[in-house]
Amino acid sequence: MNRRRNPLTLVVLCTLALGALGGAPALAARASLPTIERQVMCVTCKIPLNVAESPQADAERAFIQKLIDSGHSEAQVKHALVAQYGSAVLALPPAHGFDLAAYLVPALVVLALLCLLVVLLPRWRRRAATSDQDAGPRPTLTPEQAARLQEDLERYD
Repeated sequence: MNRRRNPLTLVVLCTLALGALGGAPALAARASLPTIERQVMCVTCKIPLNVAESPQADAERAFIQKLIDSGHSEAQVKHALVAQYGSAVLALPPAHGFDLAAYLVPALVVLALLCLLVVLLPRWRRRAATSDQDAGPRPTLTPEQAARLQEDLERYD
């Protein structure tokens, strides 16, 4: 029995499967210094902590390591960093409030451009097809013109 699946159904199923896999928190995963270093910034240098080389960066690393050694999770370490240094310590803005715009605006721009392309592409294709038909037959060369063209081409070779 050959059953055809609706493409929308497949998209929904794939989205649910990815959400189930990626959405569940990793309870067994421990926080590690290299992982957190990539996600936070040196508040003095304004660069990611994993590439920063300053006394402030070393102090932040020591603070993070102390929290990890005391058993804090990754989220708890980030909350402690924000409490200690402010929200400028996070490499990515939080995904709530006005900072949510940092995530939504680029996605909405891409979506708007795709919609614009979907609307305009058929129009461009129709316009190109009608302009080819409206152009009529292409002019043909007379034997004298063809001979002159051939002489000119041979002269430039």
